[in-house]
Amino acid sequence: MAAPGWSERVRELLRRMNSFHGAGSPKALCLPFLVAGQQVGHVPQPVAQRLRQYPAVFSVSQGDEAPTCLELNKHLASFEERTAAVQGVLKELREQKAFPCLKEWREELYNVMPYFCDLPLFGMERAATPLLGVKRYGTHLNGYTWRKGELFMWLGRRAQNKPTYPGLLDNLAAGGIASGLGVRETLVKECQEEACIPASLAAQAKPVGTVTYTYVGAQGEIYPECQFVFDLELPEDFVPQVGDGEVQEFYLWPLDKVGERGHWLSRLQTQLCHGGSRFPDQARLHPT
Repeated sequence: MAAPGWSERVRELLRRMNSFHGAGSPKALCLPFLVAGQQVGHVPQPVAQRLRQYPAVFSVSQGDEAPTCLELNKHLASFEERTAAVQGVLKELREQKAFPCLKEWREELYNVMPYFCDLPLFGMERAATPLLGVKRYGTHLNGYTWRKGELFMWLGRRAQNKPTYPGLLDNLAAGGIASGLGVRETLVKECQEEACIPASLAAQAKPVGTVTYTYVGAQGEIYPECQFVFDLELPEDFVPQVGDGEVQEFYLWPLDKVGERGHWLSRLQTQLCHGGSRFPDQARLHPT
């Protein structure tokens, strides 16, 4: 049997990356997660059952036959109160080794809100976000240059000690948007830290769109993600350097080679100016 073609592989990737909305997903069994009357996530039933043990922080509304939603207690009225209360529960669950994703604890807060343009309702540990199915936001940079009329793209190989996808190919720079930071501020910071791109050069990156998807993790966690994608044309003589150690090496490849090596094109494409992200040279099927 012939190997699947490029378009077929991309369609399969799309199905996997958006598996939460596909047939057989746990979506119908998840509880809406509400804060101040606004839905901000989807909570798997096993997580909701565990959180019921903390009624001062979380409450589960009970319908006639089954729970209907998980809600942050209304007496937690401010960003600071909600953040402290949720973090306290998550730290206790981490100590109990309640959920595998908490092994990747990073001491990094992500804001939680219905939409990115809304004021954040609270902050929570990055590693715990899939337990509540809240959306995570990040920035991703396609770095490219022209040589003798041919388009080349810079890729990085992730360090072997990375908790996610060690040793796989990546785009030039990327990172999640932590509490207190904006989109472009995050992009410039990640460019400097990961690839030693000067801030003055990184600031020239052009926004080209967003990529959104929601997938289900191996343990039933829910991962809604939105990536703000940028393109940056780099000088022909510019060579990125390893910065904070999250990347072990950089490669400059013609775009055709990027497509050839990207057997499973994470974040949906290799084409410049259409957004992009992780480019594995193995069969990587999930995002950051």
